[in-house]
Amino acid sequence: MRHRNRRLATIAAAGIVLAAAVGLGLTAMRSAIVYFYSPSEVMAEHPAFDERVRVGGLVETGSVDEESDGTIRFVVTDGAANVTVRYAGILPDLFREGQGVIVQGRFVEHGLLSAETVLAKHDETYMPPEVAEALREAGVWQGDGEGEAAAGEPGTD
Repeated sequence: MRHRNRRLATIAAAGIVLAAAVGLGLTAMRSAIVYFYSPSEVMAEHPAFDERVRVGGLVETGSVDEESDGTIRFVVTDGAANVTVRYAGILPDLFREGQGVIVQGRFVEHGLLSAETVLAKHDETYMPPEVAEALREAGVWQGDGEGEAAAGEPGTD
């Protein structure tokens, strides 16, 4: 075999091995992929009951209810649609009505999500104290009354 043909055969073999490795990797990751839905998307196109999903939105005011067995029920809304969530576990400290939340779990019936994980999102205006101080020193950020307290302004602790 000529040198040129040998090089082409080596490149072709490497390409086949690479394609097989990518295919195997994607197949293995298929079970780890979790799709994110808004409540409106859930109501429009309901995911399969055995599919693990994430639903994000706001906890509807007045919807949090603790049942006798310790299970907590609440409603996640995006303003247009609602999804009822059932969760048995300890809620995050930042969880409260009107706050952003992402829940991960499986639907047990249409509109009822049995959550395995509840993630509460903090306020998007929050800034770590160190970052706020560095920005103030650089003269880039002056802060506002609420943001300064959230940023850990000296004297507000």
